[in-house]
Formats: sequence, structure tokens, C-alpha cells
Amino acid sequence: MKLLEGKVALITGAARGIGKAIAIKYAQEGANIAFTDLVIDENGENTKKEIESYGVKVLAIASNAASFEEAHNAVEQVVKEFGKLDILVNNAGITKDGLMMRMSEAQWDAVIAVNLKSAFNFVHAVTPVMVRQRGGSIINMSSVVGVHGNAGQCNYSASKAGMIGLAKSIAQELGSRGVRANAIAPGFIITEMTAQLPDEVKKEWASKIPLRRGGTPEDIANVATFLASDLSSYVTGQVISVCGGMQM
Repeated sequence: MKLLEGKVALITGAARGIGKAIAIKYAQEGANIAFTDLVIDENGENTKKEIESYGVKVLAIASNAASFEEAHNAVEQVVKEFGKLDILVNNAGITKDGLMMRMSEAQWDAVIAVNLKSAFNFVHAVTPVMVRQRGGSIINMSSVVGVHGNAGQCNYSASKAGMIGLAKSIAQELGSRGVRANAIAPGFIITEMTAQLPDEVKKEWASKIPLRRGGTPEDIANVATFLASDLSSYVTGQVISVCGGMQM
């Protein structure tokens, strides 16, 4: 039997990158998938078709994760379509890097809204559903910089640290109702964004990683599958770093 057979998962910001990899892995393991992105453009439609190729049902939702109302509407659509919701992956995120002394209020607000407030929005929306079901898995996509910080990324680091605190608090609040909450802290992952970095920068990153390579979106998806499945039924309130040993 597949690890997620019969489960329903909602992944935010999943038209591409790590979110897409998680959605595809979940589909391979038998889950029906709902995913959101700010707009469902050609990328989103292609992602939907790719997920459908694994024989599962797919719902693609155009939704601004930073909007409380739109997040609640998205969750309502999922429950109406599938009748339940077992897994939430808060993956939507952006970066607007800059040193603190030069960072604008708009840069700070945008990153906190999309990365952290979106997680609150969706957790708030799924909580009554999962409590009623007496079960569910909430996964927050954090980052190693949310654990140890990073110069030039105060807004991003703060948002990712907040997602860890949110996961731990929800784990304590909802554990008695069978709802688990954990965070994943990726390290240097090769995505469309990081692939554009100069080779010397990528080599410098790799030299600091014990495994001497960047991770792949599939590396993250594998851990997200573990946390979504019953294999992790006694795991909650934890932060799992997927960083090749960069953070120890």
C-alpha cells in the first residue's frame, strides 16, 4: 500500500520548485492533491497535469496565501471537493533580501506577510477541520536560516523562525486532538532560483556542506512525505533540518 493512500493534501505555493516536488511525491504515494499559487498560469496548469498523471485527483487554486479570507476560501474549496483534509504544507514564500540598515518597511512587511502570516492563515483555516477529524499533519517549510540567522536576510530569517515557533505551539495546542505539527528546515537547495547563482558561489556553499553538494527539491519532498504519513505518527513539534549536515 502507498504511504499516503486515501489522504488529501493541500500545499501552498506549489506550482513550481519545492512545493511542486512535494505535490508530485505525495501523488506518487497515493494522495489526492490541492495546491495553491498566486495565479494558476501555464506553470500551474502543467503542474496540475503532471500530478494528474499519477492517477489522483487534483485541485489547483489561485489564491494569495497572505490573505486571511482567500486562505479560508481555499480550504473551504478543498473540503467541499474532497470531503476532508489530512495534510497541510505551508510552503508559500518569497525573499526580499537586504541589510537591516537599508531594508525598507515594505520589504519587511511583504516577506512576513507571504511567509509567516500565510502559515497562520492556513493553520487557522484547517484547525477546525482537523480537530473535527481528530487527525491531521501540518508541515511548515522553514529554513536553516530560521534556526541560525543570516546576514542580509533579517526579514526572511525572522519569518522562517516564526514558522518554527508556530509549528511547536500548534503541536502543543492540538496534540490531544490527534493533530501533529512539524517544521522542515532546508539548507542550500538547487532550485530555479539558486541555479542562477554564479558557479563560484555554489562551489563556496558546497565546500561548507559535509555532503559536499546542494540538496534537491526531492530531498525535501522525501522528508515531507515521512511527516505527512503514518510513519511519523509519534513525531510532533520537531524541526528536521535537510541540509546535508550544513547545520549541526
